[in-house]
Amino acid sequence: MKITLVRHGEVEEKYKNCYNGHNDIGLSKKGALQAKELAKKLDKMEFDAVFCSDLPRAIDSIRDSIHAKNAIYTNKLREKSWGKHEGLSFDEIIAQGEIEYKEFLQWIEALDGEPYREYIERIEEFFLEFLPSLNKESILVVTHAGVIRVLLSIINNISLQEAFSIKIQNCSLTEIELKKIGKK
Repeated sequence: MKITLVRHGEVEEKYKNCYNGHNDIGLSKKGALQAKELAKKLDKMEFDAVFCSDLPRAIDSIRDSIHAKNAIYTNKLREKSWGKHEGLSFDEIIAQGEIEYKEFLQWIEALDGEPYREYIERIEEFFLEFLPSLNKESILVVTHAGVIRVLLSIINNISLQEAFSIKIQNCSLTEIELKKIGKK
């Protein structure tokens, strides 16, 4: 099964480079243009199923595509919740003086919100259990960079730190074959 992953379009300026998590934010003007270009690409493709994060920035990214009408919008594809740290940049969190950055996993675990293990399990369940149960050949998933990076960590058997160093452009397409995915 082929899965086409799409990261949502660019967000409003004040939310760029922030831990946005479940924040209810929309696209910037550039993000809206990216979404229109994305729709042109997607509309030339066929999918047996379409899933989208239920957050506005993802919904707005697929809205102009013919595939939006068949999309299933789900909270299973949301970015990790960062709790009280949502909407803040790394520097703003450090300036609060509550958390010190020592290394990647320590930092992620120290931040508020959804426990990281639960976030990873949510992604594993969606991609490794739910999607295969559908018996579809081609699936479109519109989601967030963090979700895509965690999935890449799983399928490429690389550390989360390595996966989070991968640049994923807004409204870019990443294609994977599900048969390559195996649970750890």
